[in-house]
Amino acid sequence: MAAAAAGVALVTAAVLIGRVIQQRDGSLRAQWPPLLASWDPHLGPGTPAALTAAVLVVAYGPPLAARLPWRGLLAAAWAANTVWVFAMALVDGWDRGVTRRLTTKHEYLRVIDRFEDIPAALRDFTNHIVIGPPGNWPAHVAGHPPGATLTFVWLDRIGLGGGAWAAVWCVVAGSSAVLAVLITVRALAGEPLARRAAPFLVLAPAAVWAGVSADGYFAAVAAWAVALLALAATRRARFPAAAAAGGGLLFGWTCYLSYGLGLMTAVLLTVLLVARTGRPVAPFVLGALVVPAAFTLTGFHWWTAYHLLVERYYQGAGGIRPYGYWVWANLACATLAAGLAAVAGLRRSAARAPAAVRALRGGGTSAEQRLALLVLAALLALLAADLSGMSKAETERIWQPFLLWLLPAAALLPVRGARFWLVASAVPALLVNHLLWTGW
Repeated sequence: MAAAAAGVALVTAAVLIGRVIQQRDGSLRAQWPPLLASWDPHLGPGTPAALTAAVLVVAYGPPLAARLPWRGLLAAAWAANTVWVFAMALVDGWDRGVTRRLTTKHEYLRVIDRFEDIPAALRDFTNHIVIGPPGNWPAHVAGHPPGATLTFVWLDRIGLGGGAWAAVWCVVAGSSAVLAVLITVRALAGEPLARRAAPFLVLAPAAVWAGVSADGYFAAVAAWAVALLALAATRRARFPAAAAAGGGLLFGWTCYLSYGLGLMTAVLLTVLLVARTGRPVAPFVLGALVVPAAFTLTGFHWWTAYHLLVERYYQGAGGIRPYGYWVWANLACATLAAGLAAVAGLRRSAARAPAAVRALRGGGTSAEQRLALLVLAALLALLAADLSGMSKAETERIWQPFLLWLLPAAALLPVRGARFWLVASAVPALLVNHLLWTGW
């Protein structure tokens, strides 16, 4: 409760101090700091579905998660999270909340026609990152490696073009991240903790921003890379080497979806540490080299593009937003997106960390200690992204791949209080979605 109260205090401070700074000089470049949002109380067609989903998960989620067969739980969790995310998106309406999200002036679908010749577009990609030369990319295209844009180009090529199909892809693929996390937690920390974590993953507050956001899709790809490595490391996969290579392939693709997701290395290394094995390293590394090799041979150079992105970042809002505010207000955004249950679980994870490290040296850790180490690795990656200065604002959306791994910390909370913590996470998310117009 003390940790949750600290989370509430952090968000409150970020709101109050942010309003003063924004009204004084507008330097935060956020109308409703710390969130990139504006005040807009509203209801929408997704409101009844979102409320119904929240009530059902709170009422029946914990007992169902404990009783369902494992595969049935996975299917139910994916379906329920998909409904939750879609419902939250539809609170803003089908047009404004779904079909137009990925077609605005900053988004990937604006440049589909510039990828008629994909190899030529990749060779020329870095020439359009910095603002100045003719035809510079929109913000989100310039801000990510071309794998992000290529995803929507390929969807268009197979006949699934336009904002609606792109939205469906992001939600359905993104919601599968719940499965990846559950599979990982089960492999590393046991099935009981995975089952206890399931309702919190289903009812994740990040649904406010995951709805039709490409970052939800990025989070899923990164999560499946971790899951496949965990299955390989614990020998739960029928073909561990193939699972490790598949995880490496997905991690390579992850790094070409978002520059910052190389920080997921912290989670991947923790999987190997907790499993106490290095067997999957070689096939994982070989798999991870495939995507970088393909892009480099085609003419796109990751490091060159990243340095140009840093220049582009400081040409825009990133060069104006004050680091001194956002370095801690980002954590308030993360609190809203992860939820108070995750914050409370983080306190318990931190409390278990010293004993977990000692146990690793001694050769044996408990299930809860292994889960704590996995969660804290994601927190470490998030803090590194925060301190870098390349994540000033909008972290409620951008940090979804890291925030996803904080949610299982709620499994460390007392079982008897599960419904209370589900309400404590879902209610703020519903309020944010109905009182604010969230954009990016």
